[in-house]
Amino acid sequence: MMSDRPIAITLGDPAGIGPEIVAKLFAAPLSAPALVVGDLGALRRAAARSGQIVREASSPADMTNDGAIPVLATSDIGADLPYGRVDARAGQAAHDAIIKAADLALRGDARAVVTAPIHKEALAAAGVAFPGHTELLAARAGVDHVAMMLANDELRVLLVSIHEPLRRAVELVTPESELRAIRFADRACRALGIAKPRVAVAGLNPHAGEHGLMGEEDDAIIAPAIAVARGEGIDASGPYPPDTVFMRARRGAFDIVVAQYHDQGLIPVKYLGLDQGVNVTVGLPFVRTSVDHGTAFDIAGEGIADESSLRAAFDMAARMSAAAAESG
Repeated sequence: MMSDRPIAITLGDPAGIGPEIVAKLFAAPLSAPALVVGDLGALRRAAARSGQIVREASSPADMTNDGAIPVLATSDIGADLPYGRVDARAGQAAHDAIIKAADLALRGDARAVVTAPIHKEALAAAGVAFPGHTELLAARAGVDHVAMMLANDELRVLLVSIHEPLRRAVELVTPESELRAIRFADRACRALGIAKPRVAVAGLNPHAGEHGLMGEEDDAIIAPAIAVARGEGIDASGPYPPDTVFMRARRGAFDIVVAQYHDQGLIPVKYLGLDQGVNVTVGLPFVRTSVDHGTAFDIAGEGIADESSLRAAFDMAARMSAAAAESG
């Protein structure tokens, strides 16, 4: 049964706070079975700070109630790795853990994947040709299109484009990308149990273009895509001025906002606080959630990292995977 399968938690960059927040996650009761995937030495080093025991597991099913943290080891360099530095070895270790966890989910051996933070420079130093988790997981799963949703208790935002330079992000505002993002937003809300999602679409330009006075994309590209989505039965509306639509959603007017590019959508969510933010990849054949923060190299190894975002990501993965099992 799906409920008996573990959620695979990747350790992230072993030079960052990932190992620490994963160890802290296991220090309190979890809402679903869990298994860590990643660097054995890094997790042992982090767990030793609080006296926790790490046990190397032989398979996803190798879980006991002995209180130890079960880990499927994909590398073992962390015990000697300096904290807080970009290192190609750490980038490779993070990559290998992501691939292993994705494969577990694709085979059905894990019910969901939860990821701790990685460092993009470390990935690049290791020769990994992907800018982040989202693109790497999409390639591994063999899907052409995915979307990033950031969510907390006050706001949900889904992005049209993800890790793109701003000039390129504007070029990616097309009728196809807009409609796809609106569909993904509706799908994501339904996966969270919202029966009739209200999808707001943020404009690209100031004042949503002011009917062509401040740019033509809103009227020429975004508005027609919204009309097509509405024809499909999706409760989509907009485009709305981007400087006010997030506030309106936070006050309850909408269930989710489709943002046109990375910073437009992430700044409002992260301004509300990183401790409860969750990153959800929409469009994969399995549930994947992540923390809403980075590797925090400046405090890595100090024992002061907050695991709240990881716990929120884990609980959301548990809810979403349970809902998926019930509906499927």
